[in-house]
Amino acid sequence: MLDIVVLAAGKGTRMKSDLPKVLHPIAGKPMLEHVLNSARQLGEADTKIHLVTGHCASLVEAAFSAPDVDFVVQTEQLGTGHAVQQTMPYLRQGSMVLILAGDVPLISAATLKTLLTCVGPESMGLLTVSLEDATGYGRIVRTETGEAVAIVEHKDASPEQHEISEINTGIMAANAADLLQWLPQLSCDNAQGEYYLTDIIALAVAGGKRVITATAANEMEVLGVNNRLQQAQLERFYQQAQAERLMQAGVTLLDPARFDNRGELSVGNDVEIDINCVFSGRVEIGNNVKVGPNCVISESRIGDNTIIKANSILEEAVIAESCDIGPFARLRPGSQLANKAKVGNFVETKKALIGEGSKVNHLTYIGDAEIGIGVNVGAGTITCNYDGVNKSKTTIGDGAFIGSNSSLVAPVNIGAGATVGAGSTIGSDVADDELGVARAKQRNIKGWKRPVKK
Repeated sequence: MLDIVVLAAGKGTRMKSDLPKVLHPIAGKPMLEHVLNSARQLGEADTKIHLVTGHCASLVEAAFSAPDVDFVVQTEQLGTGHAVQQTMPYLRQGSMVLILAGDVPLISAATLKTLLTCVGPESMGLLTVSLEDATGYGRIVRTETGEAVAIVEHKDASPEQHEISEINTGIMAANAADLLQWLPQLSCDNAQGEYYLTDIIALAVAGGKRVITATAANEMEVLGVNNRLQQAQLERFYQQAQAERLMQAGVTLLDPARFDNRGELSVGNDVEIDINCVFSGRVEIGNNVKVGPNCVISESRIGDNTIIKANSILEEAVIAESCDIGPFARLRPGSQLANKAKVGNFVETKKALIGEGSKVNHLTYIGDAEIGIGVNVGAGTITCNYDGVNKSKTTIGDGAFIGSNSSLVAPVNIGAGATVGAGSTIGSDVADDELGVARAKQRNIKGWKRPVKK
């Protein structure tokens, strides 16, 4: 059995925010979500998560309610030891307990698995890391033989102890039976007047238990977030790791420092991504795809040989092969492009199917529409799909030609091979191969005087 205690009660005063600190994002997801995702990857049988909340507890609980999560409220924030004390009634006899911090978002499941191997009948596990500048962190005190025997908080440390570079990460593991003995013995007799969880290290040693340490592979993995600067540092580290993974998979990133992946991005061969592109949700990119600068793509599939030009936005779109999109195109949810379709500059689509080889080149809105094969839609065309209450559908048959600046008032069907004259407002069906024209008669007024500036 594994009981996972996650500390998420703090306000995060230095974040200068009304939002609880653990709900602030890294890569588009709350920090706490990253921690819980790693915890759930441990694969231990019969795992239970005990989430300690405090500041804005209702917001945290609403965001992370799940069958495997118990919420434990810490009504007073009296330190990390006090926070874990609140979980004592929920810790199961015979279980192993893993203690995590909700504001340490980049902790990996692999590191946690290593830490759990340190726990035995006569031992507990402590995760440490060495820093060049350990200011503000609790120091690991060891004997001459290298045994960890205590953690001394920075404010309580002597000048000699300040020279120690190995620090406590706040992540530890122990048997529940041992924790239930140690936690009631914690004292607040220290510089902060708080109950330090770290004091259980000395209690463990006094009780004849060994403290076996595991070391994090990278200091960024165990760094917490206390302010916006640290949040940004972890964001960049995370994004750099994502960029390196993609480049190792064969992707060309024109500038890895200007790339953001906030979801699950899978790519084919010979993909090129220009600067300042943001990916969120699940995005699948095929082979030989080029994504221009400043594009935002979420929850979309992009087929082979497609080009997405600068400043385009794709949301829940499905793009087939050899399509041409943008620049400055916006494909909203439900947009589907068949092979070799083109959606050009300043075109917006929503819940629309653009057929094979069809072109919607510029300055156009296509919503709630189905466009057939080989259709040409002229500039300034609008499918008028909303009457103020209901949405209606526009259908355009294969090979139709829609003249510029046309308004297609749905529900309406434009037949195969039909033509709509430029500047027309079409409110009735146009049959196959017919010409639909709807314009007022032109009047030319002689002697017209232009206004002059007064």
